[in-house]
Amino acid sequence: MTTPSGTSADRVTESLLAFWAEAGVDAMLLEEPVDRIAAGRIAPPQPARPVAAAPPARPGPARASGPDVSAAVAQAQAAAAAAQDLDALAAAIAAFEGCPLRYEGAARQAVFYRGRADAELMVVGEGPGAEEDVQGAPFVGRAGKLLDRMLAAAGLGERVFITNTVFWRPPGNRTPTPAEQAVCAPFVERAIALVKPQMLLLVGGASAKAMLKKDEGILSMRGRWFEWRPADAKVELPAMPTLHPAFLLRQPAAKKRAWADLMTVTERLDRPARPA
Repeated sequence: MTTPSGTSADRVTESLLAFWAEAGVDAMLLEEPVDRIAAGRIAPPQPARPVAAAPPARPGPARASGPDVSAAVAQAQAAAAAAQDLDALAAAIAAFEGCPLRYEGAARQAVFYRGRADAELMVVGEGPGAEEDVQGAPFVGRAGKLLDRMLAAAGLGERVFITNTVFWRPPGNRTPTPAEQAVCAPFVERAIALVKPQMLLLVGGASAKAMLKKDEGILSMRGRWFEWRPADAKVELPAMPTLHPAFLLRQPAAKKRAWADLMTVTERLDRPARPA
C-alpha cells in the first residue's frame, strides 16, 4: 500500500487502527500463532454440574428372621426320641412348630404316613401336595394313584410304609428346601427306627438328595443302590432312588425305568437270606 505524498506514517497507522477498530478487531498480534481452524474442532469445556446429594435411605420394614434351624432340629430330635410308637410320633409331628411349612403352605394338617407299621420297604417321597393336605395322608393324588398301581404290579402294595421328607405342604407345591428337610429329618429317622424296614425306596430327586446327602441328579442316581445312614450312623440300610410318579405323568416314556427300579427292589427283598 502506498502512502500519499505529504501524509506521515503516523497518520496512516492511525487511519488503519481506526478502520480495524470499527470492524471489531481489538488485537492485532499475539505472542504465539494460533491455528483457529484446529481450535474450532475442540469442544469448549462444559462447566461442572453440581451433583445432587443422594437422599438419605429410608429404613425399610423390619423383616422377620427365619427359623433357627439348629434350634428347630434339636427340638425335633428331642420330640422324635420321646416317641415310642408311630402313634406317638404322629402326635409329636402334629404338635411340632419348628418347621416354617406348617405356617406357609399347609392349609389343614400335618401329613405323616400310610401303609404297614412293620413294612419291609419304606417309600420316602418329597412332600405333600394339595390333595395330601386335605386327606392327611401322603401320595393320595394322581401321582399317588400311579405309585400305588406300580407298587401293586410289582407285588409291593401290601409291603410298604409311605412317608415324605417333610410333613407339611410347601407353598405352591414347590420342592422343599434342604433347611425344611433338615428340620423334619429327625422324625423321618425315628419312623425308620420304629418300622425297621429292610430297605428304602427314595422317590424323586429332592428325597434322594436329602436322604443320601448327595448332589447328583435323580437321573444319575436312579437304579443304583446306596447306603442310607441316620445322623448317629448306628445303622445302615440299602436305598434305591427312583423317579417321582409326578415326573412319570409328564414323561410316560420314563415309566419303564421306574419299573426296572421296582423290579430291582423286589428281587432284593425276595432274595433268600444268606445263612449265618
